[in-house]
Amino acid sequence: MSENSVTTLHDTGYRGFASDNYAGAHPEVLAAIAAANGGHQIAYGEDVYTARLQEVLKGHFGDAAEAFPVFNGTGANVVGLQSMLPRWGAVVCSTTAHIHTDENAAPERVAGLKLLTVPTPDGKLTPELIDVEAWGWGDEHRAQPLVVSITQTTELGTAYTVDEVAAIADHAHSLGMRVHLDGSRISNAAASLGVPLRAFTTDAGVDVLSLGGTKNGLLYGEAVVVLNPAAVDGIPFLRKLDMQLASKMRFVSAQLIALYGSDLWLRSATHANAMAARLRSAVTGLPGLTFTQDTRANAVFVTLPAGVADRLRESFRFYDWNPATGEVRWMCAFDMTPDDVDAFAAAVRRELEAVPAV
Repeated sequence: MSENSVTTLHDTGYRGFASDNYAGAHPEVLAAIAAANGGHQIAYGEDVYTARLQEVLKGHFGDAAEAFPVFNGTGANVVGLQSMLPRWGAVVCSTTAHIHTDENAAPERVAGLKLLTVPTPDGKLTPELIDVEAWGWGDEHRAQPLVVSITQTTELGTAYTVDEVAAIADHAHSLGMRVHLDGSRISNAAASLGVPLRAFTTDAGVDVLSLGGTKNGLLYGEAVVVLNPAAVDGIPFLRKLDMQLASKMRFVSAQLIALYGSDLWLRSATHANAMAARLRSAVTGLPGLTFTQDTRANAVFVTLPAGVADRLRESFRFYDWNPATGEVRWMCAFDMTPDDVDAFAAAVRRELEAVPAV
């Protein structure tokens, strides 16, 4: 072995429940990267893999769909939203939306838009909630609300039904607004709902979506998918301006082809969802544990007694969601096994049963 060879530096048997981003790349995705290697392909998206990706995604989202691969989800959201708005435009979203809470103001600072946030109990907007901030058109003193952004699945692990997305799109369009869908976990949503990807996107009236991949087995890479060409302007220029244009784009596109060109997206998401359902079932009824959201995909939200989360994190990493209430989030990934889940559930049980009765 040469001195420059890479060796494994981590425990490959370790599983955390903090994020599906913790998982590695799916073997089929790694194989796709290797298959796309070798020889030369034209850079910056003029390669045969990016051309093939267009065909693959048209199969999911319809003939009008056009995909623009990018490096990550924040980049997809920034480029997509920026292309939908003038400089004075604003986006109505939930207060828990990823574009508001976890992207370090990139949509506002980089895209130059305004976020108008609305509190929701379950992470989901409704036509009525949209109206809380959808007003003031023509008022030069107010950023103009011109886009509604929803997340599928939401940051609280809930999922919009097809009818709920359609109602939002119909309402937004009636107000002259466009609809953006942050689909970081879009595969988990489709698996949960048991419907094709286009059912709650193209067919429901969504104009632009951020197509997720990293949380479902990609090494890196997402895509902006334009479903309504009339809803955007200048994406090719904005992608470069926002530093999301990959020179060796074939390796992003090849991964997305591996995921969406077969049933890998559905297999992986279905498994992650099943592991979350298994975890929820295993901890149901434990003393001191309360579920705070429905488990619709691969996230479980609970509150725990004081000190329990910190003790569990000595062996299993996961995040606090609301430290003030003891709410935590447990995420399951495509590569988790029933044994992984059962081991974590057993640790939860031991800690909760050790809590003195009040």
